[in-house]
Amino acid sequence: MPREVFGPDHSYLEREEILSFEELNQLVSSIIPLGVEKIRLTGGEPLLRRDFPKLVEILSSHGVELALTTNGLLLERYAKELAEAGLDRVTVSLDALDDETFQLMTDTNAKVSDILAGIDAAVAAGLSPVKINTVVRKGVNEHAVLQLFNHFRGSGVIVRFIEYMDVGASNNWSRGEVVTGSEILEILRSEHHLEPIIPENDSQVAKLWQTQDGDKVGLITSISEPFCGDCTRGRISSEGRFYTCLFSDIGFDIKSIIRSEPSQDELRDLVSFVWLNRADRYSELRDEGRRIHLPIEMSHIGG
Repeated sequence: MPREVFGPDHSYLEREEILSFEELNQLVSSIIPLGVEKIRLTGGEPLLRRDFPKLVEILSSHGVELALTTNGLLLERYAKELAEAGLDRVTVSLDALDDETFQLMTDTNAKVSDILAGIDAAVAAGLSPVKINTVVRKGVNEHAVLQLFNHFRGSGVIVRFIEYMDVGASNNWSRGEVVTGSEILEILRSEHHLEPIIPENDSQVAKLWQTQDGDKVGLITSISEPFCGDCTRGRISSEGRFYTCLFSDIGFDIKSIIRSEPSQDELRDLVSFVWLNRADRYSELRDEGRRIHLPIEMSHIGG
């Protein structure tokens, strides 16, 4: 999380303000019949949540794909336990293979070797296909594009390159720092022959390409090619707000509804109403040059 936002004087939520595992499960149980196909646990850093494998065990009972997005620092410790609890697969954030660039991109003192160890542990635990999310920022880590793709070739790990996004006010985003998906593809094609893979469905956020050997790579182009109309992802924050867009600046207070002890049908109908009446299209509005509010920090509601 951004240091300038979450410094030593930051006032964190009291534990009772955070949705309990039982409340999260109640919500998931109510909306599964709406057609939910995947549950993703993200953050911030979800592995910091106390007894996190227990949440995985609870949610795995619903019979839909259960995925985790993590910075990877604690993954080596927990990968086997998470797999045994019912986690299906994992996505790890990794923006470079050299410590200097990695630490600059993440504002940490963490070592790349620790992240790679976590990735190896996830592969060994069967949390496959493991995916790598790499944000590409102009003038900072373009050199990492080929390095990362080449490093994971032949391993079954899929690297996905993401255009640098305006994920709140804290990263001082500028469009001039965006390396577009087409530019990233050009970098990759300087060494590799890549052919596009036809997407399985319109809501798939990453455009996939592959080499003749079958090594896959993904491009997520939410800046240069917004895909708001095909988005199918709702988000629940830790304190119980329902966001219908990654770039929302407000969320619907669903915690108070859950704690009023509604029936499953009542909770399901409410979620359905909020989702069907959404009007979010932040990326499209930004692309049109329209005035819009700064979105909520991505560290709050995840990627």
